[in-house]
Amino acid sequence: MGGQILIADCGDSAVVVKAEGANAWETVHTLADAIEAARLDGVYGIVPTYDSLLVEFDCTDTDHDTVRDALTHEIGRLAESPIRRLPARRFVVPVVYGGEYGPDLPVVAEQLGLTEQDVVRLHAGTDLTVRCLGAPAGAPMTDGPAFPRPVPRLASPRTSVPPGSVAVAGRQAVICPMRSPGGWPLLGRTPLRVLDLDSEPLTPYRPGDTFRFVPITPERWDEYDGLALAAATWDEYDGLALAPDGLAPVPTGGTHG
Repeated sequence: MGGQILIADCGDSAVVVKAEGANAWETVHTLADAIEAARLDGVYGIVPTYDSLLVEFDCTDTDHDTVRDALTHEIGRLAESPIRRLPARRFVVPVVYGGEYGPDLPVVAEQLGLTEQDVVRLHAGTDLTVRCLGAPAGAPMTDGPAFPRPVPRLASPRTSVPPGSVAVAGRQAVICPMRSPGGWPLLGRTPLRVLDLDSEPLTPYRPGDTFRFVPITPERWDEYDGLALAAATWDEYDGLALAPDGLAPVPTGGTHG
């Protein structure tokens, strides 16, 4: 584990770990896996993000000192004998960009000084790594596309964002797994079902996996509508019929949402 690691109490029932350095993300997620495997008494929440880890516990069963000691022990053990993380999987995500599916695409293009087609090409042009799971319901927070500058959030958040919406903000990207409020600009929407409340685990993806967004035409929406998001091979990726310019036309009738 490279870089400095800081451990501090967080309220009366949590400890936070902050990692620094180029490998901070890998550090906190590897440590999270180790703490999960240790099954510490009283610990009920382990939440890794980009560069920090929150360990939540029941203060009637354990205390800060015990949890800090366990974290220090695991950090030392991993420094001597790093564990191997699970291999990354690729998820291919068909997306209809623009129009009713991505109403903020024109605004984002103007903010970035790009054409709408260029925004789509950058968003769909490379694999984006899932860095952590966020709200709501395990939303996959990924690296953002190689845009020339960060994307501002909306001045007025929406009260309802359709499930499957593909959004960007700052230098991050996300798929909204369920209908919820949101303040990130929407570039498009996938017809795939991202969240299954009856599945275990709740989401098919985990931090370290990658998403590849693929533009499709609105006419192909029904072909994928409701299918579960799943890891895909490049053969399946090659089989997708791409939209010629990656954009949905302005809808003339009917909506999905």
